Amino acid sequence: MEGGAGKRGVAGTFSRLREQGKTAFIPFITAGDPDLATTSKALKILDSCGSDVIEVGVPYSDPLADGPVIQAAATRALKKGTTFDSVIAMLKGVIPELSCPIVLFTYYNPILKRGVQNFLAIIKQAGVHGLVVPDLPLEETTLLRNEAIMQGIELVLLTTPTTPIERMKEIAKASEGFIYLVSSVGVTGARSNVNLHVEYLLQEIKKVTDKPVAVGFGISTPEHVKQIAGWGADGVIIGSAIVRQLGEAASPEEGLKRVEEYAKSMKAAMP
Repeated sequence: MEGGAGKRGVAGTFSRLREQGKTAFIPFITAGDPDLATTSKALKILDSCGSDVIEVGVPYSDPLADGPVIQAAATRALKKGTTFDSVIAMLKGVIPELSCPIVLFTYYNPILKRGVQNFLAIIKQAGVHGLVVPDLPLEETTLLRNEAIMQGIELVLLTTPTTPIERMKEIAKASEGFIYLVSSVGVTGARSNVNLHVEYLLQEIKKVTDKPVAVGFGISTPEHVKQIAGWGADGVIIGSAIVRQLGEAASPEEGLKRVEEYAKSMKAAMP
């Protein structure tokens, strides 16, 4: 399995899309909601609908950055007995069948519990390409970042509307794969309008880095996608709105059908 520099890696995927003048479609799903077999099928569906990168959330009992939809999904997944180990086992089985790279979204506690080196070795072995740790401040990323570089795992860092410009520069410098621009203050969740401040933030980040920037938190309609791509984002991350398709469905089958229809409509809006 190639590291970040490979065509299959996250940065490699973005540079390929940039050459084609395209914006990356990045859906997010919570592993284990409603169950891991459905997650595996959903990953294959999202891949076949043209996802460029897929984020997979490891359910966690205290998800600080997550809004009500993703929190509820994580709670359901945990009740079902979903564990980090079972998520990894599922990914090991499905990643070889996917054409797009997988980025794991996890809080820092599960990483600490296993030890940074060990954790990275486990996800690398499963075929994961990238990692997002929403509750890890920049100052504390050094160890994780150095180990991730050695393992060929791309550590994606987040920046928010309240991040000062100087700090944003540091984050941009340290982030691998892409820079995750959180479009609004607060937790994740679909919103009716996207914060217009995002356009300004994108311009500011682009002044200090040529790394790709993907915008997430609160994006749920094709109009949002067109708007954000028009502002110059290299990728659009869609989480709660996808998680909801699975979570609100009467059955896993219906959920998968809804995910497919929804993903296709969002992908069609991508430039």
